[in-house]
Amino acid sequence: MPSPVSGFSKKNKAEKIEWLASQYLENEPDAISILKNYWNEDLKLQQLHDDFIENTITNYYLPLGIAPNFLINKKLYALPMVTEESSVVAAASNAAKFWLERGGFKATVISTIKNGQVHLNYFGKAEEMIAFFKQTKPTLIASIEEIQQNMKKRGGGLLDIELKDCTKELEGYYQLHCTFETGDAMGANFINSCLETFASTLEKEAENYSSFIANNQFPEVVMSILSNYVPECTVKASVSCKVSELAQNDISGEEFATKFVRAIQIAKTAPRRAVTHNKGAMNGVDALVVATGNDFRAVEAGVHAYASKDGKYTSLSDAKIEGDTFHFWFEIPLAIGTVGGLTRLHPMVKVAFKILQQPNAEDLMKIIAVSGLAQNFAAVRSLTTTGIQKGHMKMHLMNILNQLDATDEEKKATITYFSKNTVSHSAVIAFVNQIRS
Repeated sequence: MPSPVSGFSKKNKAEKIEWLASQYLENEPDAISILKNYWNEDLKLQQLHDDFIENTITNYYLPLGIAPNFLINKKLYALPMVTEESSVVAAASNAAKFWLERGGFKATVISTIKNGQVHLNYFGKAEEMIAFFKQTKPTLIASIEEIQQNMKKRGGGLLDIELKDCTKELEGYYQLHCTFETGDAMGANFINSCLETFASTLEKEAENYSSFIANNQFPEVVMSILSNYVPECTVKASVSCKVSELAQNDISGEEFATKFVRAIQIAKTAPRRAVTHNKGAMNGVDALVVATGNDFRAVEAGVHAYASKDGKYTSLSDAKIEGDTFHFWFEIPLAIGTVGGLTRLHPMVKVAFKILQQPNAEDLMKIIAVSGLAQNFAAVRSLTTTGIQKGHMKMHLMNILNQLDATDEEKKATITYFSKNTVSHSAVIAFVNQIRS
């Protein structure tokens, strides 16, 4: 029976693993060896990784792949992608090559405004809160001058502060809704520092406000935090070509386009389909967000909230046939950065930015959106033509072979066989066992 531990964070890495071994990994020497095998031999590099989070015991590796041939706004890119899903990089590469021959992708940043809120309780009269905010707003803005000095030099900073009366939704609930530009930084630490300063300044000013004193009703700060819902920080990616250019194998361009548009309409209509549809797009988005050291959880949360902005969860992408032209596009909120956080610390992130030709934040927004659109296109194309499993399972074949500890000869024979046969887990096992017998 495991026992609680105190002072765990003060133990060194070896001591942490020793404690794990005694409490949770008894009789598991292989597990301990695996943990230690993933340590980096470069001690300086390992120390850098250890300092990213608390209680580090080892490293957890994911593959970094390259999807080449992305023509974006007439500039050619190779996209670094970090993911564990076998078909993602292949699908992105396939879509990139398909559209390279049809003019490539277009991408535009629509807006870059980020936001955060100071959440307040106030149970007095609304007009008194409104009058207080109007009087105090200049003081609030002045209170962050030092914090935003450097951000202003880079063209960013506070845009505005609004008081929002949310008492119809929740009794006594108000917000200071604050908007910001943060340039090439994602800006979370900057925004949160500004919000906390607004909060303390507001409470100090409220202590001396005559109407609050007279009625013994003061605003109380509940919390101050940025929002990962950024519908004013959006980017659009798109492709288009003549319908006739979509012809492939034994499918005419008109048939392909008609089925593809219908699939998008279904994803726009049916939330259960929309969730999986959007997940496919996010395969491409997340792989690049992780590779560039950005916060994929924040991006995911914001994107899926955006998909529900009209009161129903729906597809993030759209498609239409207009005359003889096929159009496919994708618009998402995307708050990311190219400076700060891991973007200047993690060695692999630095390499990823070099591969991407050192984009600024707006260029990176465009590249990430294109990656999502490409992934979405590849998935819908598979679904409406050959079916998703044919390509996915062939990419998954190597994972199955590795689980079976297949030799190089067995892998070669199995890959050859399944190039013309349907892949399934049981079929692969049966074929490998047949070779071995």
